[in-house]
Amino acid sequence: MASKSNYKLSEIGKGKPGFTSATRAIVEAAFYGNNVVKVNSLKEAYKLAKNSPGTVVTDIPVYKAEEIGLDADAKVLLFNDGAITGRYAAARRIVGKPNVNVGELNKMVMEAIYKTRTRKMYHAEAYIGLDPEFMVKAHLLIPEGEENIMYNWLLNFQYTSDKYVQMYKESKQINEPDIYIFSDPQWAGAPGSTISDEKCLSFFDTDSNCAAILGMRYFGEHKKGTLTLGWALANRNGYASCHGGQKEFIKEDGSSYVASVFGLSGSGKSTITHAKHDNKFAGIKVLHDDAFIINVDTCSSVALEPTYFDKTQDYPSESPDNKYLITVQNCSATLDDEGKIQIVTEDIRNGNGRAIKSKLWSPNRVDKIDAPVNAIFWIMKDATLPPVVKLIGSSLASVMGATLATKRTSAERLAVGVDPNALVVEPYANPFRTYPLVNDYSKFKELVESKNVECYIINTGDFMGKKVTKEVTLGIIENIVNKTADFKQWGSFEDIEILEWEGFVPNLNDENYVKNMQARMKDRLDYVLSLDEKDGGYDKLPADAAEALKKVVEEANQL
Repeated sequence: MASKSNYKLSEIGKGKPGFTSATRAIVEAAFYGNNVVKVNSLKEAYKLAKNSPGTVVTDIPVYKAEEIGLDADAKVLLFNDGAITGRYAAARRIVGKPNVNVGELNKMVMEAIYKTRTRKMYHAEAYIGLDPEFMVKAHLLIPEGEENIMYNWLLNFQYTSDKYVQMYKESKQINEPDIYIFSDPQWAGAPGSTISDEKCLSFFDTDSNCAAILGMRYFGEHKKGTLTLGWALANRNGYASCHGGQKEFIKEDGSSYVASVFGLSGSGKSTITHAKHDNKFAGIKVLHDDAFIINVDTCSSVALEPTYFDKTQDYPSESPDNKYLITVQNCSATLDDEGKIQIVTEDIRNGNGRAIKSKLWSPNRVDKIDAPVNAIFWIMKDATLPPVVKLIGSSLASVMGATLATKRTSAERLAVGVDPNALVVEPYANPFRTYPLVNDYSKFKELVESKNVECYIINTGDFMGKKVTKEVTLGIIENIVNKTADFKQWGSFEDIEILEWEGFVPNLNDENYVKNMQARMKDRLDYVLSLDEKDGGYDKLPADAAEALKKVVEEANQL
């Protein structure tokens, strides 16, 4: 599935595919300026990043550098962004959402582009999607001085190697234009704007596959901003867009079991995805731990990225996993006993230290899983939920994903007054959606209803004050995969089943526990009902979503 890069003269014009928005017209034109330099290879991007002011060139060699498109002597590069070390959701503006002043935002982008005309701008290209079934070309335009962001972007997505250029040519053409992203991390705001006093903006016109990312230094804004557009495009073309991980278990009898886990950064989705399970299975294939799509018709899945943008908090300097680092962001450095520059991880400098890890980190990595998805796991951090429950019925399964409850992570930069400890709902663990929520709801519902995909909630946080350990979570998943998990009806809930795991069995005679659990279920219903009015009903869900939760709330009140 290839996007469209070039047009015949007869295809160019108002109202024709790829030329339907002023935002697209503003953004794309900037790529053809005489101040723009095309970066044609990953090696070239590495050299630019290595020589960019402020880059720390460590003495850590990139493992098997030539296999990932670099010269053999490439080193791990460290770059620090200053005080900003996380994403900032408050800066996001999306065309089509209520109260988004597109005209004024377009003018802000026009001015931002105009002010870069005297600066050298770099144009890089990459692919989103790693299989001929789904490959979209993306373009990034970014100013001199921000070479590390560009290099990380090319590493995070698929740079244009001979192999992938040929694969892209052979993939099926779709009637969608390439993705174009204009970025100026040095943007200082738009004085007098009535939109925001913040000196940053992420502006998305997803129907036209373009965006402007202004005043945002953190690489994660560029990664998720690009995925935002890729996920939206996939959603329009028959795919469920997934912020999570997927793996295929190969059992001793040769059969397979494909599990998809959905969770925010820090929820445990990467740990679950990459767990080796002590060789209890004949084999394991890993698709990805952050971004993939599921074909709603065939239930096959495609990875969108080759590498891993991972936290460094849990990887001390001597960790063997650091062997696979390519770049590091927002960490410190020091000299070892041989006088060589080494990185200092574990979030000593700041929270949310990050690194891009090579695809080679996972030796059992694949870019596509043809076997159909067997199960969806919604990862939640809700202290009233046991480590696992099974959901019966497509409406309940999907609406529980739409009301995925968790805690905020250090990957977010929060607006003033926002409680970082409050339990929040993040539908499908994807805060990067730029289309109505019903689109995701209907696709996940269809997977359960028409494709017989099972659905579970796993709690990786605390259960009534007791930590759910990694070993407990992995043990539960192994039981489910092996079909040895004995689920039974949970209390008065007709459509929720429980696996009674030792030490984590809910005491339904405990009034305090029942009261808290009833409140959390009602929170989910209240959230869904609130969508009817919020933003003019932009994310309103069908009636069956609320009905499924009403039944759960009524059953909870019978306990």
